[in-house]
Amino acid sequence: MEGDVESEYIIKCEKGNNKLKVLNLYCGIGGNRKLWKDVEVTAIEINPEIAEIYRNLYPGDKVIVGDAHKFLIDHFSEYDFIWSSPPCPTHSRINHSFNGCKKNIVRYADMKLYEEIILLLKYRKKPWLIENVIPYYEPLIKPAAYRDRHCFWSNFQIDSHSVVNSADQPIANVTNGSERFGFSLKEYKAKDKRKILRNLVNPKLGLYLFERAFKIQQKTLRNNLDYRK
Repeated sequence: MEGDVESEYIIKCEKGNNKLKVLNLYCGIGGNRKLWKDVEVTAIEINPEIAEIYRNLYPGDKVIVGDAHKFLIDHFSEYDFIWSSPPCPTHSRINHSFNGCKKNIVRYADMKLYEEIILLLKYRKKPWLIENVIPYYEPLIKPAAYRDRHCFWSNFQIDSHSVVNSADQPIANVTNGSERFGFSLKEYKAKDKRKILRNLVNPKLGLYLFERAFKIQQKTLRNNLDYRK
């Protein structure tokens, strides 16, 4: 399987294609991607079951089942825009409180989050954004913005007060049978649908941040396309 994934890492565009090439890492079922238009998306998800749901929702996207962290370092220069949402449980204030106090579990915070931030800060000029939860500790690298449960790191300006609210309902009320941001998993046999739905990024938030990236950095647009329309 690993060999198959490696072979898929070669991304090719048709000659004359003027769509923005977007890399959507740790894509889940694609809440952030829902409202993006005129894009050529490569989505990376390590869970085959979740990747299949994404593929059904966005049949035009290239979906790769594989390691998003490895894919990023191998291909970070090949895309016009990168969105990354690394796993958040080891950084979460809720998980820290629950695991530390009730289960007496202590674990390292996953430093892959900061590895990706440093990589993109130092080696990438085109727009990128990393999304995660507000951590239980002082962030080791200052985020570009905060909103609700989210921290955002990016190389373009984000105004925390202008960021679209990420919630449509209290996250505690989300169940396996919920519909959230227009997504329903009732027809799928996925495990822990509640967790998948809770991890969704509000599509309006995804669109706002995508548009913000290219409002600030118009030089990255191909053929002077305006994706704010």
